[in-house]
Amino acid sequence: MYLNKKVIVITGAAGLLGSEFCREVIDNEGVLIMAEYDVEKANELKEELKSDRVHVYQTNIISKSSVENLVKNIHEKFNRIDALVNCAYPRNKNYGRHFFDVEYNDFCENVGMNLGGYFLTSQVFSKYFLEQGYGNIINISSIYGVIAPRFEVYEDTEMTMPVEYSTIKSGLLHLTKYMAKYFRGKDIRVNAISLGGLEDGQPKAFIESYREFCLNKGMLSPKDISGTLLYLLSDLSKYVNGQNIIVDDGFTL
Repeated sequence: MYLNKKVIVITGAAGLLGSEFCREVIDNEGVLIMAEYDVEKANELKEELKSDRVHVYQTNIISKSSVENLVKNIHEKFNRIDALVNCAYPRNKNYGRHFFDVEYNDFCENVGMNLGGYFLTSQVFSKYFLEQGYGNIINISSIYGVIAPRFEVYEDTEMTMPVEYSTIKSGLLHLTKYMAKYFRGKDIRVNAISLGGLEDGQPKAFIESYREFCLNKGMLSPKDISGTLLYLLSDLSKYVNGQNIIVDDGFTL
């Protein structure tokens, strides 16, 4: 199998996308570290996966001591960490408001929690990777880190594309490139996946409008993204570094 006992850490592992990533790691003989704030939800997924290669660690990605303890505990148990997948998406209760309804403090808190959390987790893990002599970081970004929002797909719905989201995901892409260049010659790869919209109970009008910009399927399922993750985790992508792979059924064309 493609992962062959590689130790893979996934933050936000029990979420919609993270849980599918977990299944992909287990299906391909990887050792899965579920770094999840919601331990109860993570343990439910662990029961579903039915594998002795699944390990749950409660983790808060905006707490340096929490992330450092995670790395310490994994090292003590496995003596290696092969890859980090940044998939968590922490946000406060006011996240997702329309542009003029977003308060400054909420904007700063959400950007700090998410983009800042990705930075903190990457910083702590990359320090370990430097000492280890190799490493692999995969950041989960979005098409709205690549292009400006297509606001027309939100018409006739109460939905919007949160300004925090676009800011976070575009910043994450440059953070990815920054780290890849910073670790030049250190055998630490840093890449991103920018995914299109995932179908998750959105209104029919939104789904149909979204599909008009796509080439085949329209909105995606988490499974549609997991193959790209597997590629970046495996040795098949050994010399892919500093890249952003877009998986969006042509939405950004």
